Amino acid sequence: MTDAAPPLPEKLQEIVSLFKSAPKPLRLQALLEYSKKLPPLPEKYVEHPEFLQPVPECASPFFLVTEKTEGGGVNMYFKVPEEAPTVRGYAGILHEALQGESPETILNIPDQFYMDMGLTELITPMRLRGMGAILMRLKNEVREGA
Repeated sequence: MTDAAPPLPEKLQEIVSLFKSAPKPLRLQALLEYSKKLPPLPEKYVEHPEFLQPVPECASPFFLVTEKTEGGGVNMYFKVPEEAPTVRGYAGILHEALQGESPETILNIPDQFYMDMGLTELITPMRLRGMGAILMRLKNEVREGA
């Protein structure tokens, strides 16, 4: 008997369900909407990009950094080029759903959760692998900062 994966945090579950239930053309549109929601990098990281961790497995230049909040949650920041809207959209989803969550919550997210969003027909396998790599790097950052 195998243990069931831990449930997704509520906000992330809502986003996954929304994508899963949306018709295919709307999924891509929703992903592009999330790419527009991704907040800009804070000035301190724009001026000091050396603090950003690269995600070399991602086809697009992708960088991330996390900070622990006073309450023990995690703030996350992503640097993704405008020319990579699907990857920006994924970063926007992670930011929207996980910003301020506890390290434990982030570390318990199933590595392949994004496969349940119905994106496999819309995004190339290479981009999907990049999404997995982004989550792994995010978890590594959180683990090191915890």
